Amino acid sequence: MAGPAGPLPAPRHAPGPDGPWEQVREELAATGSCVLYGTLATWSAHLQEPERLRPVLGRDWSRYESLTPARGKERFLASRVLLRQTAAAAIGTVPELVDLAYHPGGRPYVRGCDQIDISLSHTEEVLVVGVTSRGRIGVDVELADRRMAGTASETQGYTTFELARLDEEPASRRNDLLVRLWTLKEAYSKALGVGLRFRFTEFGFALDGRRGARLVQPDGEPVAGGSAWSFATFGVRSRYVVSLAVFDAGFGGSSDLSVDTALDEGLLDTLLRATERS
Repeated sequence: MAGPAGPLPAPRHAPGPDGPWEQVREELAATGSCVLYGTLATWSAHLQEPERLRPVLGRDWSRYESLTPARGKERFLASRVLLRQTAAAAIGTVPELVDLAYHPGGRPYVRGCDQIDISLSHTEEVLVVGVTSRGRIGVDVELADRRMAGTASETQGYTTFELARLDEEPASRRNDLLVRLWTLKEAYSKALGVGLRFRFTEFGFALDGRRGARLVQPDGEPVAGGSAWSFATFGVRSRYVVSLAVFDAGFGGSSDLSVDTALDEGLLDTLLRATERS
């Protein structure tokens, strides 16, 4: 039976393509999950020659070339390189061998490598990637001062239980808590792979302290099987809120995530030789 994934790690800063990739593997071995964040400016500074990154982008290259405007193209490049390098670090390979694909709803996954699950989010200047060996993961990042109180989002995106609990809080905290709840809902939906197709009024969260949260029904009652989920919210760079959702499928959090445990050895050698030739 699946059990709770335990405390989730705080997002770790990844200033560029040089890492911290060893720490990714260490954190995965210790906790089963790892979350990284980077800024668009610093990553873009390292990615000045996109053509050289074509082998890293793989299937995403054609999509990258078709994008406009330039800012969206820059964010796409930086976020996919960060995502591929994180996945590569997790399974002990090189980014060129990470076959990144997408489910119909847009959720990314590493093809042929089901020992990890990945998630991606970005807003303005911050990129966030999550990876887990426990089962499923979802991450979401939002501006901490995004205006949600008194908007349509407040009336359409929260349960009666959540709104009643918010009414008990000081008015000065309302918008901060709404943003926190919103990112939790986004992270949970991404982990499920349903995105905005899952109405946010159909589930809710009871906030535990400054970071934790519990999944509840619209009326505040516990959700069956909810104990297999772990949630957490963190502040990043004083301007952003990052929430994580991790489902522990009971895999045991194996510390051996190397790609050669999942791929045929002969196939792996062939792929490596092809990469060297290119």
